[in-house]
Amino acid sequence: MFETLSDRLTSVFTSLRGKGRLSEEDINSTAREIRLALLEADVALPVVRDFIAQIKERARGEEVSRALNPAQQVIKIVNEELIRILGGETREIRFAKNPPTVIMLAGLQGTGKTTLAGKLGLWLADERNTPLLVAADLQRPNAVTQLQVVGERANVPVFAPQPGNGVGDPVEVARESIDYAQRNNHNVVIVDTAGRLGVDSEMMQQAADIRDAVRPDEILFVVDAMIGQDAVNTAQAFLDGVGYDAVALTKLDGDARGGAALSIRHITGRPIMFASTGEKLEDFDLFHPDRMASRILDMGDMLTLIEHAQKTFEESEVEKMASTLASEEDFTLDDFLQQMSMVRRLGPISNLLGMMPGMGQMKEQIGNVDDKDLDRIAAIIQSMTPAERDNPKIINGSRRLRIANGSGTQVSDVNGLVTRFFEAQKMMRQMKNGGMPGMPGMPGQSGGKKKAKAQAKKAKKGKQRSGNPLKAKQQEAEKAAERQRRQEEGGDQSSQLPPGLGGGAGAPQLPPGLGGGKMPDLSDFKLPKQ
Repeated sequence: MFETLSDRLTSVFTSLRGKGRLSEEDINSTAREIRLALLEADVALPVVRDFIAQIKERARGEEVSRALNPAQQVIKIVNEELIRILGGETREIRFAKNPPTVIMLAGLQGTGKTTLAGKLGLWLADERNTPLLVAADLQRPNAVTQLQVVGERANVPVFAPQPGNGVGDPVEVARESIDYAQRNNHNVVIVDTAGRLGVDSEMMQQAADIRDAVRPDEILFVVDAMIGQDAVNTAQAFLDGVGYDAVALTKLDGDARGGAALSIRHITGRPIMFASTGEKLEDFDLFHPDRMASRILDMGDMLTLIEHAQKTFEESEVEKMASTLASEEDFTLDDFLQQMSMVRRLGPISNLLGMMPGMGQMKEQIGNVDDKDLDRIAAIIQSMTPAERDNPKIINGSRRLRIANGSGTQVSDVNGLVTRFFEAQKMMRQMKNGGMPGMPGMPGQSGGKKKAKAQAKKAKKGKQRSGNPLKAKQQEAEKAAERQRRQEEGGDQSSQLPPGLGGGAGAPQLPPGLGGGKMPDLSDFKLPKQ
């Protein structure tokens, strides 16, 4: 969505790096480039003016002039101003003190309200709520059927007493849904209302009547992020006609310029609460201004990636994989297949790579990543026998031909996979043994054992003689004093034994001749005759 804006801003900051001091001309030229980047991204002109004014004012301040790296300070200022424009803090749902919490969706037709209702229902269910979808859009053909299908996919119940297609009273349906939710223990009600191709008085009046009937706790204005400059006008019209508390952006995965997301918050004063980033029901989450600003500036979005992984993977799966990687056994193709399937569940690989810092400069490479390659690799591994997965070294020419035929690939594909696997296996061994440059060995692994053996060997050798003559002389004197002390103790051998065998403080003393007391005089002792 923000590729054009991100590319332009990255090029601007690249020209700033390396400058020890920023002149007035540098600040003006940077502000001019940022202004052009925002206008090209369809950001509203009043928003651009305010944004640039704040950047220029702060760039001329003491925080930049006294900084060790002024260019980095300017980047920091742009990041903070982007966060401010986008809303500052993450806005969350305000739940009613007495359930159910009523959320009303409003917006133009074609913005994705019905699909977003299903996504919101699934998201709320994952947060341990019991949502109910209400089919109050009785105008658009098959709108009720669509909501029922979406609700079934999301495993969220739908309240649809009227067939729709122009039949039924949407206000009465919305009113009845509250009583139905209370009787069936639904703590959240999501009301899907009708839209039009354009703003008109009839649509506004119907939305206002539904609002007055159910008195929603949250009214969400659903807007297509690809709509461009017109999004601001539509948002303002709905704010004046119906009123709303927050904005939900759809189609953020599109290739439009995305200026609407940067404009609506500033123009209307209403925060962006949710963002839909894909076609799947799971591609939906709270809108985080700081994370979005970070992605626009190509700083990555690791927090979202981590949260996504935590939701996708069970804790037992993570622990099992960690123990497998930390075990003494070699990394096998079965382990590789399990790791690959876990990554596959996170979604498209290009989306995951896009959340990594600095990946904006590798868009072409990321765009060439094909998820079907992972499917081909999985097919190759699954065409192997258990013995071949456990020990790929036994895979000879005839086996490779059989695997290629079984997986629908070429022998060269099997060769490439086996070669890359051996390289990965070698790397895993190096990591376990602490052989990777700058990386310690895995705890409890052979690397730790080798280190312990080295320490034991060093301790066994004892204290080494110093190369300093004065220090060496002092060490010899200390050793001589220790020998003299032992002789004065009368040759007590108990101190040489480990605790429990006559040695150590408080240890039980053994009989004379076995480490306890003084040794007897054996000078007159004679062996018996044979």
